[in-house]
Amino acid sequence: MKKLLLETSFSKIYMIVMIITTLLILGGYFSYAMFTVSKEKSNAISIVTGNLTYKLEVDGEESNKLVIDANSSKEFIVTLSNPNNRVARFNFYYLGDLKEGVDTGYIEEDGYNITPVEAGINLEKDGTSGSSNTYIIRVSNITDEEITINLGVSVGLDYNDLSLPNDGHLFRKIINRGTVSEVIEDDIMNRLNYEDSEQTFVTGEEPYNYLWYSGKLWRVVSIDSSDNSTKLITQWNISAITYNEENNTNFAGSYMEEWLNDTTVDGFLGNLRDYNNFIVTDAKWDATVDSSDLGTIEKPNGTSLATDAVGLLNMYEYQSSYHGTTYSNGYLNNDLYWWTLTPFDTVNVRRISNDGYVGNQLSSTGRAVRPAVNLKSGIKIVDGRGTEDDPYRLEGDNDTNLEGTLLNTRYSGEYIRFGTGENNLYRIVSHEIPGLTKITSAEPLKDNGKFKAISFGDTVYYSNTNIIGSFLNGEYLTNFVGDKCSNMISDSDAWYLGRVYSGTSYKLAKYENTNMINLTSSTTNAKIGLLRFGELMAGQFNKIDNNIAYWTLTPFSSVSVRYINNNGSSDFDPPSDYLFGIRPALNLKSNVIITSGDGTLQNPFQIALE
Repeated sequence: MKKLLLETSFSKIYMIVMIITTLLILGGYFSYAMFTVSKEKSNAISIVTGNLTYKLEVDGEESNKLVIDANSSKEFIVTLSNPNNRVARFNFYYLGDLKEGVDTGYIEEDGYNITPVEAGINLEKDGTSGSSNTYIIRVSNITDEEITINLGVSVGLDYNDLSLPNDGHLFRKIINRGTVSEVIEDDIMNRLNYEDSEQTFVTGEEPYNYLWYSGKLWRVVSIDSSDNSTKLITQWNISAITYNEENNTNFAGSYMEEWLNDTTVDGFLGNLRDYNNFIVTDAKWDATVDSSDLGTIEKPNGTSLATDAVGLLNMYEYQSSYHGTTYSNGYLNNDLYWWTLTPFDTVNVRRISNDGYVGNQLSSTGRAVRPAVNLKSGIKIVDGRGTEDDPYRLEGDNDTNLEGTLLNTRYSGEYIRFGTGENNLYRIVSHEIPGLTKITSAEPLKDNGKFKAISFGDTVYYSNTNIIGSFLNGEYLTNFVGDKCSNMISDSDAWYLGRVYSGTSYKLAKYENTNMINLTSSTTNAKIGLLRFGELMAGQFNKIDNNIAYWTLTPFSSVSVRYINNNGSSDFDPPSDYLFGIRPALNLKSNVIITSGDGTLQNPFQIALE
């Protein structure tokens, strides 16, 4: 009898729910004043009272119907209200299947609330006045015909049990599709931008120009009007190297040009994914000398051109990205020091400081590198919104369902969950040893929330018995890695200890000379090591205000070791006189596989032994 009564009650409630759903679809405004019913859950039905309201507006009028012309977009506004003393959940939805070429999603504008999650929007009573929020949703139609969609809002006070009407679909985040130049041009139309005869520059403090490619986060800087290629620069410093020999500031033939375009495992280009398919390999890089002040720099005249796949930003390009804001607040300032392409004179090269302003540095010194490339015009965006947490993703570099994939097939910069506790985020460095995957901690090691600092040792040469090597091959494995992850590490590998003086090539950290034929005879064997000066990820930080200087593996001289300063530059000090941070480097075995994740910071690879 109890079962029969329950079924009868549920039938009546179900009919009421269907009536409410019909009203939601038909009306642009609805007050949910009498009650809300959750769907059946664990044989229990809950009925709660409330007074939830919403209003849909299209073109300034209340409506639940959105008509979008061919190849255009239209927005509608949703206002939600909850005067109750419980959390309420709202879902926006549309009825029917949208055809290919139509995309819907939440957008953010000044004066409106932040983007809600796809699972629904929570509104909680605030004091005695309740809460009321407003959202904008845009629908983009890139088909050649007009479309019409019906809009709706489903409402409930039971957050876990809110369902949609039959054939109802939640709105998705907006994914701008098309070539990179098309999407960027569409995005910057409503923002400050600067154009010259050849380029259109993205400008401002925080434009939606983040892009993920080949394991690295980039910013779109400009669009070339001649071929619609887009210039990118890495958001973060990738390494730190000497620009060139002493008293030589030419980019062509420099150590910098060599490192950026080195197609071996030791340079930047050789670790980019399918670079021939993605980037312009014969791009022109103008490294003409300029000693003008920021704000007065004129477009370089091509006096000193280099043709390469990879380069750096010159000072004119840097200056052009700051129209409408200050250099300290512009999006290109990453709070670190980094080289530009532009010589100041025959001795110094111009570099950007952590405050966004320019300084000059001897070409023989070690400073940080933010590589720049030009994406080909046909490269398409297939995912993402261009924000730091949701960067644009490129067709051909947006892998999904990587379960079972060998880690040694992946790319430098991708993120991995490895180790324990607060030190469980790592990045791929390279595949220096065939079949193995070299990784390093994403930031210097922490101990109870504070960066761990240690002296290098009594000698400039690393070993598993000096102070830092003894820690890494002992306590680090036990307390920072754990048995499960330790079993994934290659047992003992060679670590190269070549010296790199001022004004000498990064290649000497690993090779006898710059022809890269013979490896240096100065090596040591250990399970855990450090990154070399000039190696990928040696120089990488996220923010200057949350860092510590850290040791590299590379001696500067017989009495000093190179380290990466907390501003991203490379300096050197005696190994026993200073305490610096630690970024372990290690090689994972060839049978380590990916079990989940996509390698981004937001979704790092989870790994296991095959």
